[in-house]
Parts: sequence; structure tokens; C-alpha cells
Amino acid sequence: MKESGGRKQGAISPCAACKLLRRRCAQDCVFAPYFPADEPQKFASVHKVFGASNVNKMLQELPEHQRSDAVSSMVYEANARVRDPVYGCVGAISSLQQQIDVLQTQLAIAQAEVVHMRMHQLPSTPNPPTNLSDQNNGNSSTKHNTKSFFTMDMVIDHHQSNNMGESLWSC
Repeated sequence: MKESGGRKQGAISPCAACKLLRRRCAQDCVFAPYFPADEPQKFASVHKVFGASNVNKMLQELPEHQRSDAVSSMVYEANARVRDPVYGCVGAISSLQQQIDVLQTQLAIAQAEVVHMRMHQLPSTPNPPTNLSDQNNGNSSTKHNTKSFFTMDMVIDHHQSNNMGESLWSC
């Protein structure tokens, strides 16, 4: 049977922190609940980056209900610092932000292409006369068609829309 903190009843097994620091693990060890003996790499990376004394101070300054989250954050930051000593988790966040920016750009391009395709699929209807001279002649002086799209009228010039069939994905 196991008690909380990864200790076995009867025999006191030192936590990962006490094992690494080569000291006796006391019953009230601040590290024991968060660095169990079966996860030695967890404390090793935190110790390498922050130092055992600093981790001890941080944990003791926090209320007990916040310590688990703090340890998780320290482990994440320590692992990020081991992978990238200069930027740490800020480098990972920056990389993810760049990926978001690229994906948002791709999404905007895809949405523009959808709008473009929908415009091409709408049937062309001739313009009703819009001014008095057009009403008298019955003809429009320019060859524009108006298409209702998203509650706004768009004027499409058919003379300059010869390349509208090209994909917006190709640059």
C-alpha cells in the first residue's frame, strides 16, 4: 500500500529530490509530494535550472493548494531551458505564435478563395439602369454587372476579370 507522496508504509523511501541531494527524506519533506521517487528526472531538471534551495524557498512561500501547479510550471520551464538554454519556454511560445500567424494567413487566403469561387458561381444579371441617361437609352454605357453578395453590391468589370479563374493559392 502506498501513502500520498509516493512513500510506502513501514519503509521510508526517499523522494527523488532527497535521493539526488543524497540526504535523509524527512516525514515533512516539502519535495516529497511533488517529486516522487519513481520520477527522478523531474527533480533533476528542476534542480539543474533553479537549484534545490530556490525550489524549496518557492514552494514554502506558496499556499499548499498552489504548489502542485507551481511544480508543474517549474518542470515545464526547466525542460524547456534544458532544450533551449537561451530562450527556454519563451522560445517555444514564440514558435507557436509564429505557427498561429502562418495558419491565420493561410485561413484568410482560403476564405478569400471561397469568396472568389462563390462570386464565380453566382449567375450574371444585367444592371438595372441607375441614372436618367441610362433609363432613356435603355443601355448601360459601361459593361458592369452588379451581384448581391453579403448584403453589399459588388461591381465586377468583365474586361479586367479575365484572370479571375486563377487560384489565389498560386503566387
